[in-house]
Amino acid sequence: MKVEIWSDVMCPFCYIGKRKFETALDGFEHKNQIEVEWKSFQLNPDLKTEPGRSINDYLAEVKGWSPEYAAEANAYVSGIAAEVGLEYHMDKAVLANSFDAHRFAHYAKTQGKGDQAEEQLFKAYFTDGKNTADIDTLVDLGAAIGLDAEALRAVLEGDDFAEEVRRDIYEAHQVGAKGVPFFVLDRKFAVSGAQQPETFAGALAQAFGKWSESNPVQPISLADGASCNVEGACD
Repeated sequence: MKVEIWSDVMCPFCYIGKRKFETALDGFEHKNQIEVEWKSFQLNPDLKTEPGRSINDYLAEVKGWSPEYAAEANAYVSGIAAEVGLEYHMDKAVLANSFDAHRFAHYAKTQGKGDQAEEQLFKAYFTDGKNTADIDTLVDLGAAIGLDAEALRAVLEGDDFAEEVRRDIYEAHQVGAKGVPFFVLDRKFAVSGAQQPETFAGALAQAFGKWSESNPVQPISLADGASCNVEGACD
């Protein structure tokens, strides 16, 4: 069963939601039958990459907050992140348009490393203070998860996967995503936001129950008359 997750690199709750969903999935009985696919979303498509500009100043401008209130809000979110084992350094975050980061993630997905790419991007942005719009940075992130550096650079220096990013963003609106993270399970159930693991666990169980009605596990006949299902349980 497929779970699609729309997210943006600069969304602090997307990284938190990733951890909470992973906790739920790790404890899910049928986790080996779950396919997770990351989808692109841009909170601010027109954002200009501005290394050196404070994230607090940016939030104050776009949300009408004072810089002091923005700092308090970021400290609050950092505290929530710490509760799930994440270390945020919002004071080091580099304002960066996420379009090329999403192209990087799409390329990584074609190499079977979509989840690792998302993890690298989130950590780079929220923990390490790296410029996730910089090609050299993205190539280094790709190399760290085993991607071919030259092939990745060729992708990023061109416009490969741009259409895939735009398609994901269009599709997000079609499935009702007004913000991120947004989780869609089997295209029938949706969970919005960085919910608690218990909420994700319940959604997984409900969606999988419906999915399994039309995708029953097929037993494998053995010579001794016993049978095993594809999850390895034997009678």
